[in-house]
Formats: sequence, C-alpha cells, structure tokens
Amino acid sequence: MRRVSQFLIAAPTSGSGKTTVSRGLMALLTQKGLAVQPFKCGPDYIDTKYHTAVCRRVSINLDTFMASGEHVCELYARHAVSADVCIVEGMMGMFDGYDRDRGSSAEIAQLLQLPVVLVVDAKSAAYSMAPLLSGFIHFRPDVRIAGVIFNRVGSSRHYEMLREVCAEVGITCLGYLPKEKMLEQESRYLGLDFSRSKGTDAIGTLTRLLEQCVDWKLLLAKTAVPLREMRERDKEFVGGRKPGNLRILVARNEESFSFIYEEHLEMLRGMGRISFFDPEKDVPIAQDTDLLYLPGGYPEKHSMALAGARQVKESVREYIERGGKTLAECGGMIYLSYAIGYDKREHESGGSGFDRMAGVFPFYISNESEYRKLTLGYRSFDYKGQRLQGHEFHYTQFGKSGTAPDDSKKELYMPPTVVQVYNAKGQPVNTPVFRYKNTIASYTHLYWGETDIMRLFE
Repeated sequence: MRRVSQFLIAAPTSGSGKTTVSRGLMALLTQKGLAVQPFKCGPDYIDTKYHTAVCRRVSINLDTFMASGEHVCELYARHAVSADVCIVEGMMGMFDGYDRDRGSSAEIAQLLQLPVVLVVDAKSAAYSMAPLLSGFIHFRPDVRIAGVIFNRVGSSRHYEMLREVCAEVGITCLGYLPKEKMLEQESRYLGLDFSRSKGTDAIGTLTRLLEQCVDWKLLLAKTAVPLREMRERDKEFVGGRKPGNLRILVARNEESFSFIYEEHLEMLRGMGRISFFDPEKDVPIAQDTDLLYLPGGYPEKHSMALAGARQVKESVREYIERGGKTLAECGGMIYLSYAIGYDKREHESGGSGFDRMAGVFPFYISNESEYRKLTLGYRSFDYKGQRLQGHEFHYTQFGKSGTAPDDSKKELYMPPTVVQVYNAKGQPVNTPVFRYKNTIASYTHLYWGETDIMRLFE
C-alpha cells in the first residue's frame, strides 16, 4: 500500500492561523513539484476556491453532518489516490462541532485516520503553552497530533522558549510563522467572499517564510501514512433513467452563482450532459432542458446586471411555468424571487432601490442594511422519502409582504413551506422550502452527494 504524506491542519480556536498555514503549505509544496490534493472540513465554499487556485486541483469538502461517514471516506479516497500530498484544512477549533465534537475537525481526522498538524497562536505566550499542548495531545488519544506550528512568534528567543515547551510535553515542533502584518487577512464578505482576493495576496511572502521557518521535509515524513483503499464507486442512478440521458443546465459565474460542490458536478456528469450559463449575460436558456440547477452565490451584489438581462430571466420563468425541473438554492432562490431590495447609497446605479428578478415566487428579498441579519447553521428536512441536509449562511432576508415598493402594484407574500426544516440538534427552524410546479427552492444550500435529486420532483 502506497504511503503518502496526508494530514489535517487544526487549531485550538478560530483565528489561530490555520487558513494561512494551510494555504501557504499548499502553495509551497506545489512549488516543490508535488501534486497536492486539498480538502476542507465543513460546508465552506470560499476556502475551497483558494485551495483550488493554489494547488490547481479542485478542493473537496468533507462534512460529517451533511454526509455519511462512508461517503466522506469514499470522497477522500477517490480524490487522494493520485496525489503526492493530501492537506485537509480544518474548521473552527479542533473539537468544535455542531453538537460537542460531532462534525468537528477532530471527528474527520479520526474517521480518515489522519495525523493532525496543530497551528497555535503563540502571541504573548510562552510556558503557558505547555498545558494547552498537553491537553490536545492527551484529550483524544485516537486523534494523533503529528506536530505543531506556532503562529505570530515575536522573536527568535520567543521561538526557542516554545521549542523547549514542545520538548517537555513530547510533541514535535515543526516550525513557526513570525508576526507579519502582510499575512493578516482582511475581513471577507459573509466570512465567505472570494471576490476581494484571488487567494494570491502575500502568497509569495507566506511561502518564503514557511520555507525558511518550517521544517517541511520533517512535516512530510511525520505525516506519511498508507493511503486509504478506494472502492469502486456506485455509478447507478435511480429514477428510471440510464446515466447519460439528461440535459442539465447549471447557472455559473464568478460570484452570483458560484457556490457549487465539486461532488454535485460529478453526480450531474454521471446523469447526463452539463451545460453552463451566466444569468448576467442576456442569452435565453434552452427550453428542452431536463434539469435546471441554480446554486448559491451573491446575486444581491450584482442585482442590476441580473435585472438587466431580461431575455434570460423570461426564458427561465417560461421554463419553470412549463413544468421544467428546477433546483434553486439560496442565491438561486433569490434569483427566482420578484425582486431584490437594496440601499440606494450602496447601489452602483443609485436607482429605485428595487431590482426585478425572474418573478417566479411572489416575494422579494431585502438586502437593505436595516433588515440584514446573519442567519447560519446546518439544516435538514425530509422530502419525497429522502433526508436532505445542508447549511444556511446569508445576511439577506425575506422582504415584507404587501404591495411591491415599485410601480407594479403587485401584491407580495410568502407562500407556505412544503416541509418543516430542522437545525443540527433537531430543533425546528423557520426556514421555508418552496415548491412551485416542478421548482424546489430554499435558502438552504443542500448537499446531495448521496441523494437521488430527480426523485424530489415526483
């Protein structure tokens, strides 16, 4: 069995520097000529974009709430098989999950039997690191800590003290990153914005520092373990259709419709022929489409362009009215709403405050600062005999019912939800799921790697 360096990068808390270290190590090892396969714990869409840009291999999400352990193992094995190095970026603190440590980075590491590289923010601390590191080493013996990388180290003397701590508690010190203002990440829109940076800011500085200050050869040696065996993937699709028959159309562009799991595309490729279209470009969609997929993104940031592309909006509405099968998630649902409301001062046109969307659903979405509110969390519901799971992450909200605030005088309202949606702990939440003809829409970003999505339209 082939041995490959493979590890999960975790941290005691969010903000410790694991994203910086993950991205930097991916870039450094890629520069060294290694085929680096990136992964990301959790439902994050943006970190995977950074990974993909750096490694030139598509980053894969691993999530034990949205998918079974068996599916996560299969995903990992399938994408790791051709790599020289596998790097999994963790999420939040190492043991922080949706229910205690369930769904945490630690759970992923244990499931995949991956060694962990711990990134620790060492600012203003020295010997106090001893109990912290000792706790992480001994708390879960089934999760192996291969070594530690310290972040924000103030001086060579500071690093020497940290090395002494590592020797005392019995953990391998792999190196450090010094305090460096250039490496401080800017705040990202929703915590998930790819538009402000292509993942290359300060990457040269970062890789140079990692090569100088981290023993990357020791890291590779300490994390070399046998690759998981890859089982033959089940390629059968149910629903009365053979693989390859469906004509599938997916909305996709840089921002408005950019939140797509690679596994979804793999599934769709098995179901038929995929074509992509950009709703910001005014080209009507084909009406003989068998499945229309409108994923999430930031349509509220490009509402004027979407509103101006009238022919494509009309063709989408026509397709849906004729009974075309459509799955719309978050930004996709927003696109199917009556309109997006916005603050005039924030809008590039300074216009009316109301950009018309496809108008399939009789409500509008507010992106006005007065009504913005962070809504996030895992979601699940049962529909058509299947358990659907995903996550919600948005600031926009449903606008008020009543007469539309434009000159149309249209009455806006919220249709009833077709299912009750629950959070990760099984508690009911007020996230609606809409069904209109053969269109299913919700704020929830679904993960359907184990779902027969065509059954949803029965």
